[in-house]
Amino acid sequence: MAIHVSCCVHGRPPFSDNFDTLKVKPFFSAIKTLLGELRQVLPMRIDVSKTINTTTTAKILDAFVDSVFEYVDQPLLPSQGNFAPVDELGESVVITNIEGNIPDNFPEGVYIRNGPNPLFGGLKSTQSVFGRSRHIWIEGEGMLHALYLSRDSDCKWTLRYNNRHVETETFKLEKQRNKPSFLPAIQGDSLAVLSAYLLNLLRFGKVNKYISNTNVFEHSGKFYSIAENHMPQEIDILTLKTLGNWDVCGAWNRPFTSHPKRVPGTGELVIMGVDATKPFFEVGVLSADGKELIHKVDIKLNRCSLCHEVGVTQRYIVILDFPLTIDIMRLVGGGPLIKYNKEGYARIGIMRRYGDANSICWFKVEPNCTFHILNSFEDGDEVVVWGCRALEAIIPGPDMGLDKFDWYCRGFKPIGHGEENVDASAGDGSLFTRCYEWRLNMKTGQVTERNLTGTEFSMDFPMINGNFTGLKNRFGYTQVVDSIASCTSGMLKCGGLAKLHFEEPDRKRKLEGAIEVEYNMFEKNSFCSGAAFVSKKGGVEEDDGWIITFVHSEDTNLSQVYVIDTKKFSSDPVAKITLPCRVPYGFHGAFMQISTDT
Repeated sequence: MAIHVSCCVHGRPPFSDNFDTLKVKPFFSAIKTLLGELRQVLPMRIDVSKTINTTTTAKILDAFVDSVFEYVDQPLLPSQGNFAPVDELGESVVITNIEGNIPDNFPEGVYIRNGPNPLFGGLKSTQSVFGRSRHIWIEGEGMLHALYLSRDSDCKWTLRYNNRHVETETFKLEKQRNKPSFLPAIQGDSLAVLSAYLLNLLRFGKVNKYISNTNVFEHSGKFYSIAENHMPQEIDILTLKTLGNWDVCGAWNRPFTSHPKRVPGTGELVIMGVDATKPFFEVGVLSADGKELIHKVDIKLNRCSLCHEVGVTQRYIVILDFPLTIDIMRLVGGGPLIKYNKEGYARIGIMRRYGDANSICWFKVEPNCTFHILNSFEDGDEVVVWGCRALEAIIPGPDMGLDKFDWYCRGFKPIGHGEENVDASAGDGSLFTRCYEWRLNMKTGQVTERNLTGTEFSMDFPMINGNFTGLKNRFGYTQVVDSIASCTSGMLKCGGLAKLHFEEPDRKRKLEGAIEVEYNMFEKNSFCSGAAFVSKKGGVEEDDGWIITFVHSEDTNLSQVYVIDTKKFSSDPVAKITLPCRVPYGFHGAFMQISTDT
């Protein structure tokens, strides 16, 4: 394939006075050579020691990057202020400002949430003779925010808060260098992204940073931070110290899903990992004690589907193969690295827990983008999958050169009442996420699909009572997207919570097939992240518990933790806990029921 290399970037002369053409021209030649080799190398793992010329030193490569690439801060608007990073506290702080009361039957433990907290003041873009590339909104080094809840012998609550970066290998590398070092290698002009891809690989042996900013999970008494571009990092839950990578005793050497699922009854952990090179998608089953990879299988996809989550039932593993893909050869051909293809095929695979690629039952479904699964379970001959479904992908965001505010505004646009068929090609409402059901009949091969929620609110970041993972459940919970605030800021903001009643039909809105939904909407300009379900001590019913979530008020610049009784879902929080510092918006949270005595 011929690659046209333009030396003019956005109308600028190809080289400014600061650029040394004698350094740049050889790199263009090297790019062409490497592109030719790339086709042969991509089907296998790249061995950096063979790719880089042995006479090339790290200093020369660093000097080249420093002279050719300019790092530029991505500015934040006033409406995006709580996406800005914060400093580490250094040690936990006792909290005394509590409105309301922590319930007596609330368990002791740690409420912990992950999220991006970029080094060096924020996300970066680069500009060079190769074009422009930029970090996308989901990037940024992971920071853990933890609220510790413990009771003394007099049943008096003590609350402490702490935060700390997840110290991955690349975090420590850039921290030591004390400057941005990895070039953005996900979105931008194709030649700029490709050159970043290759330069990062040559300099660091890694295409991109290990951000570990998406979720926190527990398995066999150990705690892990994770983002699916790498394996998990084990965390000391009491100090938030990073203890090292978890590769399952050397058996798992690839990316790892941000949402592993515990198998009901056995305690095994189902994982998967997607990669830009073959094998694109592998599934694993870990022992209940976390010491052994019991089963690992390449499911032999012919594309790299950017799958964020895996589902489980008592017997099966649920695999989403939707048309949001990573394609390096598309990048080489001048296209984007990550792309959602509205015309692409979508299917759901059902595989027995210890099955292989040939044993998967594939069900063709309507094209969509679903990042999160609410739950999956067996119901007679059917496997039922509930998820949060949209008609477009919010990742990676608008292409370079497009007005991102117009793109987000159109995408987040609320769907009017009765507008069941959104025109995804126009972009209006294409990011509007609704809870959705797929029923997959294992005997007949038939698929039944339907929306579970209406067009009043977009909702995502789902959660359930974890004791019902893989089993039929009655209730689910989501964060509710504030479409207007998201349009205004050009960033996703959630202004409330929803409780889903899966076995009760919607009586108010009278939308065919829809279920009953309760809402708890926050004060104006207050937004949440990392909501999690907490089971009540001694609880009997599935919804005996609370939703706990970080909430930030943009009017007062205060960050709090809300505790909401799920039995009285629309009522005011039973407790509002004011934190000692601002907590930026982030991704997923969890509540770990452990003793927090130190």
